[in-house]
Amino acid sequence: MVQAPLALPASRTKLRWGMAVQVLICDDQEAFRAAAREVVSATKGFEVVGEAQTGEESIVAAGRLHPDLVLMDVQLPGIDGLEASRRIRAAHPDVAVLLLSTYDPEDFAARIDGSGAIAFIPKAAFGPDRLTEAWARAASAK
Repeated sequence: MVQAPLALPASRTKLRWGMAVQVLICDDQEAFRAAAREVVSATKGFEVVGEAQTGEESIVAAGRLHPDLVLMDVQLPGIDGLEASRRIRAAHPDVAVLLLSTYDPEDFAARIDGSGAIAFIPKAAFGPDRLTEAWARAASAK
């Protein structure tokens, strides 16, 4: 898992206080959005509040929905997930972004650090345990 340094606000303590972590899913493939919905639904303390199919849609949705976490595909039509992540983090520093992809992170490692994302997880390894682990690491990084 590739991680970028990130200062996180107090909202990252939601799991400790019993409030659900609100998640926005951004992926251009419906099949993966459905799989991600299932992972989030199966993860205690997390709930899906919205979905987007493009980087541009994710930026608008993040501003409208104010999620705690965005699950962001790296390869998207229009602006890619790395640029969308950077823009979301610039406009909404309290929103955490978790990058997901089928591609090897080494293919774009130099750009991950500048994206402001809390971590990268390969799609094949994404599940409730990896979701809670990434969130816990983000909270402990504060």
